[in-house]
Amino acid sequence: MPDITTLPIYPPAQDGDHGDEAIPSHPLGVKPSGNALLASWSLRSAIGSFQLLPDDLILLLLEELDAPSLLRIGRTCKAFYAFTRAEELWKALFVGSPPATFTWRGSWRSTYLNLPASKVPMVDCSHLYSDALYRPFNCAHIVLDPYVTKIPARNQIPRLSDLSPGEFHEKWADTPFVLTEPVKSWPVYKDWTVGTLLGRYGQGTFRAEAVDWPLRTYGDYMADNADESPLYLFDCGFVSKMGLAVGAPESTPNAAYWPPACFAEDLFSVVGSDRPDHQWLIVGPERSGSKFHKDPNATSAWNAVIRGPKYWIMFPSGDKRPPPPGVYVSDDQSEVTSPLSIAEWLLNFHAEARRTAGCMEGICGEGEILHVPSGWWHLVVNLEASIAITQNFIPRAHLGAALDFLSNKADQVSGFRKNVVNPYEKFISGMRETYPELLEQALEELQKKAEGKKRKWDDIVHGKAEGETEEQNAGGFSFGFGDDSDVEVP
Repeated sequence: MPDITTLPIYPPAQDGDHGDEAIPSHPLGVKPSGNALLASWSLRSAIGSFQLLPDDLILLLLEELDAPSLLRIGRTCKAFYAFTRAEELWKALFVGSPPATFTWRGSWRSTYLNLPASKVPMVDCSHLYSDALYRPFNCAHIVLDPYVTKIPARNQIPRLSDLSPGEFHEKWADTPFVLTEPVKSWPVYKDWTVGTLLGRYGQGTFRAEAVDWPLRTYGDYMADNADESPLYLFDCGFVSKMGLAVGAPESTPNAAYWPPACFAEDLFSVVGSDRPDHQWLIVGPERSGSKFHKDPNATSAWNAVIRGPKYWIMFPSGDKRPPPPGVYVSDDQSEVTSPLSIAEWLLNFHAEARRTAGCMEGICGEGEILHVPSGWWHLVVNLEASIAITQNFIPRAHLGAALDFLSNKADQVSGFRKNVVNPYEKFISGMRETYPELLEQALEELQKKAEGKKRKWDDIVHGKAEGETEEQNAGGFSFGFGDDSDVEVP
């Protein structure tokens, strides 16, 4: 990932295209590195030989220390106090060894050390100039509105009231879109707020990234945090934890919600209880969300907003398409590298992304549901405190993609229980029993694609140009591998 541009001289403000609201002062007075150019002295000189190291390296070294060591180093000088106050250090300590009982106190450091606000000293570090320390604070306070408004007409995600299954399969399975009506008939849409969830399920434990917290504790976190990347509740077991009935209301008494008709067909259902995780409750504060990713196992997805609007920016993928700006992918696409946070990506790459071919953007509001086609890159950020339900599924249009992924990227398959030894064979067996014709069609299409790729490779290996006959090519140049065997090329 390229280096992030040095932040502007303090106090920074967004440029003319991104609003005029200035970022507030850092709580310790730390300023961006650029301010050192005009400073007569710096607190950094007090750290001795450590001043020879880049700030990012100092933070990496501090990651190796336990809490007592961080506290001792922080008492040596103001500069080290500021470095040891970095929230990511204390978040890592908390996640690695969470206290048996705790009260959220507004920051990871205060929570880990059980410090009330009155016991947290506010040391004046206004002569410390560090992008590494200032950047997370800057990112935690950027104004989102300039990035999510004035969406170019060419980028706007289509909005429809509803779709029939036939319309979806014939025209819309490969395109993102927002449906504005189906969710509004769900009982959970009419009933759920952050307050009602906390009242009913506050003592229940839910998964929020790397921690399992009572919902009440997560509610305290939502109401009072200043994280660059706020913790995101993303729980795949919520249906059973909350005792919800899910299914079409005509067949499921007291149904809490159900997929819209156009998403009702889900071919992954053929594996029954062995299917991978596919339903999630998503709850998060403003600025929380998901960095660029594709949904697992080549599935499509729908994401229904119950409370709080979400901004989406999306890109199609393919063999000849690069990933979104600022996103770097390994050759087998198993590893994705991108900026540390959504805010950092918005600051550095959003303008370029908006100009990139294929970019689609939109806001999915309360009572609306967004379709994510298989293979599409997407970044999502909550514009307010949000509640959503999402579900992954395989429509018939993307059966081939799912089969290809399960078969050829077995090391990247996720969500299955450990007792499912061969997900591909499990899926094939279920499809053969329930949808044999669809399965045969998809397998034939995959075979044709594989043969087409092999023919192209053979043409390259043997030097045959497009449209050239065998006789014309007889004396041409070719290269091989030293024998006459067919070589399978990945």
